[in-house]
Amino acid sequence: MNDFHGTDHDERLRRSLGIDRRRFLSTCTAAAAGAIAAPVFGASPVQAAPSSTGHGKGQTLVPADKRGIILYTVRDATGRDPLSTPLPSGFRAVFEQLARFGYRQVEFAGYAQHPNAPGGADLENVKGARLLRRWLDDNGLRAQGNHGFIPPSWPLSREDLDTYKRHLEIANILGMDHMGTGADPTDSPYRSDWDVAADKWNTLGEIARRAGIKLYTHNHDAAYSFLLDGGPLDDQGRPTRSSGIRRLEYFLTVTDPHLVWLEMDIYWAHVAQYKFRTYTAHDGSVRENIFDPAGLVARHTKRYPLFHAKDGVVDTTNGQGYEMVPFGTGVIDYTTFFTRVGHRTYHNPMVEQDNAPSSTDPGQSLEYARIGYRNLAALRRRK
Repeated sequence: MNDFHGTDHDERLRRSLGIDRRRFLSTCTAAAAGAIAAPVFGASPVQAAPSSTGHGKGQTLVPADKRGIILYTVRDATGRDPLSTPLPSGFRAVFEQLARFGYRQVEFAGYAQHPNAPGGADLENVKGARLLRRWLDDNGLRAQGNHGFIPPSWPLSREDLDTYKRHLEIANILGMDHMGTGADPTDSPYRSDWDVAADKWNTLGEIARRAGIKLYTHNHDAAYSFLLDGGPLDDQGRPTRSSGIRRLEYFLTVTDPHLVWLEMDIYWAHVAQYKFRTYTAHDGSVRENIFDPAGLVARHTKRYPLFHAKDGVVDTTNGQGYEMVPFGTGVIDYTTFFTRVGHRTYHNPMVEQDNAPSSTDPGQSLEYARIGYRNLAALRRRK
């Protein structure tokens, strides 16, 4: 196990984050331990394993150049006033800190920061993108994607098309292979609406392909609920029952694999596993179908170039089955997940924690980013 205590590096880190020594050490110790009882529905805790970068058993599951973080996790740090605090603030300082932790990739969640940060408030333009690219390069970081603008209108308006193309230009300046959104393609449960969404995404994907970018959509739990595609119709002529296929599974079948990609949020996929276990079939019978997130990726592995690596502990009181915690300190079995999906040099996991920012602890989100990196780097194939 890594020694979290007593090094000059850790002392400098503690001071840069504004964290008192007692809490810094206790948090790091808890992250290193990370052993929490697994839920009854099948996950097991992530365990740190002996260091190894060789082949076969003990192999690092996430190569160093694939370890990333979505900046939404540290949005309070990129958005705060650097004149008001010694903590890392704004994109440039946050990039520097993330690189010190060891991250080599970032995923953007927009391009806004505090007006007092270097470069000003709005970097969503060519000049701002060039500035961001320089800061990324200076810190050995690569931009891998962005949760940005996807045209809401369909058919496309001229204004939305122009905005979309501008975001593709920004993505190219930043050196991204992918550009996407944090939203599902549609919130509808009906197959007809997913057909419309597929038509839209195929069209947008072709535009992105011509710009050299892969278009992707992110998921929440509802996107892996069951599609309504048959059975008796309701009073508005809509289907009320399901064939048992899940919404995003259907989306995979009706979108072009050369034009549309997906980013699985592994946490929300596990929430879906907990919530959506049965469906009413076309004949009215209730059937069980337990979702297997890693199995879906394994069947469509090249469609999932990006992941959100987000962790949780068991909570059966909130309707979701989990409560978010720093990556590697929860019960989602990432060792098994990354082993099953294969292609360790293809997928790009982005550490994420929606609730990392704190109104009372301004250093918390960056502290959790550090814990997340340590635990992502510690994942090894089981012996």
